[in-house]
Amino acid sequence: MPIELYKRGDFWHYRGTVSGRRLRGSTKTTDRKIAERIAAEIEHKAWQRRFDGPGAGLTMSQVFTAYLDAQKPERFLLKLAEHWKDTPVEQVRPETIRQAARRIYPHATEPTWNRQVIKPTQAAINYAAELGWCQRISVKRFTENPETKTPATIEWVLAFHEQAKSDGLPHLGALCMFMFGTAARVGEACRLTWQNVDLADATATLHLLKPTPWSRTAHLPPDVVAAIANIPSNHKIDELVFGYSGRGSVRGPWNNVCERAGIERLTPHCCRHGFATSMLHLGFDPKTVAERGGWKDATTVLRTYAHAMKDRTVTNALFGTKLTQGVIADDVRAGKRKGKSQ
Repeated sequence: MPIELYKRGDFWHYRGTVSGRRLRGSTKTTDRKIAERIAAEIEHKAWQRRFDGPGAGLTMSQVFTAYLDAQKPERFLLKLAEHWKDTPVEQVRPETIRQAARRIYPHATEPTWNRQVIKPTQAAINYAAELGWCQRISVKRFTENPETKTPATIEWVLAFHEQAKSDGLPHLGALCMFMFGTAARVGEACRLTWQNVDLADATATLHLLKPTPWSRTAHLPPDVVAAIANIPSNHKIDELVFGYSGRGSVRGPWNNVCERAGIERLTPHCCRHGFATSMLHLGFDPKTVAERGGWKDATTVLRTYAHAMKDRTVTNALFGTKLTQGVIADDVRAGKRKGKSQ
């Protein structure tokens, strides 16, 4: 399909396929004649690339367009497209991508640079390489030194819940209980509507939109069912269960409850940490924890949430209920005497 012009708002845009390559973008002009010349030049360059080689003249804008057209994850791509614009792919090197991470997110940390810049930029370029447009690229990740995560405990959660009820915020207390009891992310919990909750069956269907849409059904422990049931609501199917539009609207009231309760100011996400850490400490295997908490694999649970217990006496559990060497030694001696008598 040759390039055609169409108007979006005040500006003319172009779209079409030239030499097997999908082209789409804005001419950034309101004058149709100028837009026609721009479109003709873009089409000429596309054909020229066919003779000069697939990577000749390929831009990052075209790479991201093709990546999105293939229904690849769009998370973080808007900022990347704004940064790279029409930079030729042949000028993009591993070190320039690392430098871009620092420019786009100057106040972020290494994990954010890896997750939001290096990984998606590399993925988009390598997808273009699969199409034969350019060479593959490999970018060294920044070394990550993750901070120790502070998990919420059941004591913390109950203290928060009671304070929220005292403050006339039963929906906020229920939100805390829900996230701790299901490992829901705050975004998932805030999107929950009454049509996704079945209190009689003690289940809730959670929807995660990013990086790719998927759903899971979480079991609601009895305390969580009670907390949700006590939220004042007419239970309309399209009404938000907890009444918050997102993490931004939760942050202020959440921090205020922490302060009034006299407890450590943990973030809502610490409830998800608390779910995993508490389940592991209760003896559940990582695969079960991952399944029940919505993690894709058990290694993530082990790597991120397996906090070591500080109590040195936990090794007593190796010997069951016989916690002293004296008792065990007596049993051993008794066994030897019995053996001799036989």
